[in-house]
Amino acid sequence: MDENALATLRTHLDALGVEWEEGTRPGETVVALPGERKLRTVVSLVVGERAVELRAFVIRNPDENHEGVYRYLLRRALRLPGVGYAVDASGDVYLTGRVPLAGLDEDVLDDLLGAVLAACDEPFNELLRLGFWTSIRREWAWRNDRGESTANLEAFRAELESLPAAGPDQR
Repeated sequence: MDENALATLRTHLDALGVEWEEGTRPGETVVALPGERKLRTVVSLVVGERAVELRAFVIRNPDENHEGVYRYLLRRALRLPGVGYAVDASGDVYLTGRVPLAGLDEDVLDDLLGAVLAACDEPFNELLRLGFWTSIRREWAWRNDRGESTANLEAFRAELESLPAAGPDQR
């Protein structure tokens, strides 16, 4: 790990106004980027000898429609600068990227973190719709039956309200 590069990375994060904390691995810095659809995106930045590697959690392994979720992500990946989607052994979806230390400056870091938000936050509701729609419908019905808040399902309200009422066997 390059200690000078680690200090430079953290100086750039400070200059950008991005809060960070030291990670658990050598050379790791963890940032939490606020989102609009996803509450926040946690990003691990690990400084090595020649590059900074990043990893950010996107969504857990979808409950259904894996093909639709992966097709959607692959199409989005065509427009992503410097980052790409990956799936771990559990099926959870991550965003990964790598930037050479020689090219890492404040502007590049700003662009990289912007790409992370674009890749993790912007598609979040569509990924939930594609990969967890049955669970969303069940949660909506359960909350409405009990008079519970549906605030966390607000992004799907129009679609959910347009569905025919589900019988007990459809929940």
